[in-house]
Amino acid sequence: MEKTKKLVNKVIITLIILFISRIGIFIPIPGINQGEFNTSIGQNTIINFLNVFSGGGFSTIGIFSLGIIPYINSSIITQLLIKIIPSLEEIQKNEGEIGKQKISKITRYLTTLWAIIQSVSIGLWIKPYTFNWNINFLLDLIITLTTGSVIIMWFSEVITEYGIGNGASLLIFQNIVSNIPKNLQYYDTNNKNNLIIISLLLISCIAILIINIIIQDSKRKISIIASKHLGEKNQLNTQNYIPLRLNQGGVMPIVFASAAIALPQYLLININNSILRTVLKIILSNNILYLILYSFLIIAFSYFYSSIILNTKDIAKNLQKMGASIPNIRPGEETIKYLNKIINKLTFIGALFLFIIAQFPLITSKITQINILQGFGTTSLLILVGVAIETAKQIQTYIISEQYDNIMG
Repeated sequence: MEKTKKLVNKVIITLIILFISRIGIFIPIPGINQGEFNTSIGQNTIINFLNVFSGGGFSTIGIFSLGIIPYINSSIITQLLIKIIPSLEEIQKNEGEIGKQKISKITRYLTTLWAIIQSVSIGLWIKPYTFNWNINFLLDLIITLTTGSVIIMWFSEVITEYGIGNGASLLIFQNIVSNIPKNLQYYDTNNKNNLIIISLLLISCIAILIINIIIQDSKRKISIIASKHLGEKNQLNTQNYIPLRLNQGGVMPIVFASAAIALPQYLLININNSILRTVLKIILSNNILYLILYSFLIIAFSYFYSSIILNTKDIAKNLQKMGASIPNIRPGEETIKYLNKIINKLTFIGALFLFIIAQFPLITSKITQINILQGFGTTSLLILVGVAIETAKQIQTYIISEQYDNIMG
């Protein structure tokens, strides 16, 4: 019962924080002509993409408009710095909980800096849509948006520590879910054709769900063996293994590939260089070039995240410390080469799966001649499924833990 109460308290804390963070998006910053502003950004690809992760925050310019985006960007930058700067890598590896706190502090500082940069950019961007734009208004805007971003960062950490699930992921999950009713306005349920489309939409979502579960849960088991694992008659007992996931980066490669692929459309609208505009038009109008560029970006980001999450040198070193090895593979350099070969293959296959899912709307529209997934991004669906699976697993762990305690009692 004690664990059940603890789980209920965690869920309540999570729901309260999610509610407050959602309300904050709709508390507008004074001095902005919201009507004119909303009209001007309706077709802005970059803003529409960012709205997915901010729950429409970039359309309202409320106190929590920046949302969790600065924190996510800062976390990525921190991981890059750890890879580049040996001293930071040493802190993360060898200083335990203290090292973790130091890395968290760096991430928080970077979040604040990133929020200030984004706030300044937003202040300059919305200048034509303000009633009285001056330095005081800009300072107020920067302070408000930066403070809101820091509060959201704190919310995500509170959820992760005292709530249920990963705070940052759940905040993004909430923002995506909040956009679903708006997307459903494309479909008139009184129209029989639209009912067919909605049915096909549900089938498509289920197909994406199945593929995503396969990607999330598929793993390659690399057997490991040590002298203490020798069974009777000196036969190898290979029940111990290294689990290598098919897609180490989760949904992040497709998120950043989608953001990068939206950049040419934004540049096409906002630049005057005729040569660059011609190049961008060729890329955007040619489906084959577009698909090649998109697939390259997904694969590149998949390998990037795989290299951040898995360090084959560390794995090989830890195996040697434990007196373990991969059967028929020598410890040291040969183990590193073997693991790199396996990881590269898995990453490539996982990236291809992500690319197929990303192109699902295009595939279905070509087959059915109908834009079934109009208003629904496959990136959003992937994130929803991934976060739901991870949160459900955490809840399930609590329930199993309580049942185990009851049995032991």
